Amino acid sequence: MDSSPKKFDESESANYIKNLEDRLSRLENLLKIKSGKIEESKPGEAGGIHKEYDREEELEFRIGQNWFAKVGITVLIVGIAFLLTSPFQNIPAGLPSITGYFLVGVLFELAYYWRETYQHITGYLTAGGIILLFFTTMRLHFFSLLPVVHDITLEVILLMVAAAISFIISVKRKSIYLTGLSFFLGYATPVIANNAYYFFVALTILSIMSVYFKLKYEWNNLLSLCIFLTYLTHFNWFINNPIIRQPIQTLAEPKINLAFILLYALIFSFGNILRSKNISENFHVISSTVMNCMGCYGLFFIITMIETPAHFGLYHLAAAVLFLTLSIVVWVREKSKYSTFIYAIFGYVAFSVAIIANFEKPYFFPWLCWQSLLVISTAIWFRSKIIVLANYIIFIIIFVTFLFIAGDNGPMSLSFGIVALLSARIINWKKDRLELKTEYMRNSYLLIALLIIPYALYNVLPAGFVGLSWLAVAIIYYVLSTLLKNKKYRWMALLTFLLTVVYVFILGISSSSSDYKIISFLILGIVLILLSIIYSRNKKKAEK
Repeated sequence: MDSSPKKFDESESANYIKNLEDRLSRLENLLKIKSGKIEESKPGEAGGIHKEYDREEELEFRIGQNWFAKVGITVLIVGIAFLLTSPFQNIPAGLPSITGYFLVGVLFELAYYWRETYQHITGYLTAGGIILLFFTTMRLHFFSLLPVVHDITLEVILLMVAAAISFIISVKRKSIYLTGLSFFLGYATPVIANNAYYFFVALTILSIMSVYFKLKYEWNNLLSLCIFLTYLTHFNWFINNPIIRQPIQTLAEPKINLAFILLYALIFSFGNILRSKNISENFHVISSTVMNCMGCYGLFFIITMIETPAHFGLYHLAAAVLFLTLSIVVWVREKSKYSTFIYAIFGYVAFSVAIIANFEKPYFFPWLCWQSLLVISTAIWFRSKIIVLANYIIFIIIFVTFLFIAGDNGPMSLSFGIVALLSARIINWKKDRLELKTEYMRNSYLLIALLIIPYALYNVLPAGFVGLSWLAVAIIYYVLSTLLKNKKYRWMALLTFLLTVVYVFILGISSSSSDYKIISFLILGIVLILLSIIYSRNKKKAEK
């Protein structure tokens, strides 16, 4: 009787000891312990295990602490928004809105109460409260069979108050994210109001506010966001505000909307022009300038192309004046390299569009030609090598296109020769400002002048006066060579003289008019003899 419990105790003890040995073996294998000695771990191996564990733990806490908070609050706000937008029946009309405002107060109170202990949540609670405030205010007029507020004007005023409250809260917290959310609500207000003049005035005010916040807090991304939203909202108005389920169609009136588009561009430009002098022309400055110009002129071009063909050129001339003025202001203020180039390019493009719109084909070609002289003059002032090079390429393209389209239109082709001469002279005069090898470019301009001026005179004048006009051109080249002390004009004079000799001899053989023939031969002969004498004297002076 006594031996049985004893055997049982011994058996139980043996099992217990065996289990302990198994556990110790597993610990030894895990810790790499053999024969009572601990193996030295390889350098960095233990640290790697701890780092890997820390990374996993950090990811877990990031998901649990931050992402769950974001998703949870988002889901909560969406659920409440769906609840508020539901058309309730058999309840007082104002009860859903009262409930919504109560929940807004709860969210703001929780955000304030947890501002020290749960800082990662308070921002999302505040954002949720701002959104819920706006939706609750909308519920006063929309989403209900019996609205509390029947007048849309009063509803818009209340939405403006809600947006203003959100701005006050955002600025007080100095949060760019909450401020961006407030701007979204601000841009939503004119969409809801669906009134043209309210659209334009609201967008102007929001543009001014975005520039103010950018200058005060250096919120560069906020400025870019507002540039995008401003032009997008204006475009939404132009296509009849389809966001509120209206049929898509373009709106022609009021025409003053085009002036507001240019006003937006002017306002946004001050966000960079008035920045601190300690801030260089960095990526944010350049990108926001590009966005502003592209948004403004892209929208401006679309609207004028579709709805204002009668005054198309005049509107684009106004846009050109704005962009070129901004380019001058930026250059004078800070000697900006990139912003000046961006504004100038858009100004030149708008000016070209205005010229093409105001003149019939091919009569706009000479005006485009003279515009290139304006471009090259301002480009040299701005010290922009890119504009000078681009203008040269565009001039060549316009010239070749003119030859194909206009053909033998002499008076217009003469403009290309004169502009080519002036362009070559301006480049040579100010080549030190450009720090650019302009020899090839100048030679190209002079070659165009050498060919196009005789060609234009040939098409303009009677056959008997062509040779005399070419002779006069050659003499002018000689005078320019002497005054400017430039051999290139002397070579142009020589080539023009040779061309004149060939033409006069061909005229002498083929022409039936003896009067012009005799005069041309006599004058050409006298001039060539005088030139020979001049060359002989110059050679003797050089030898001495």
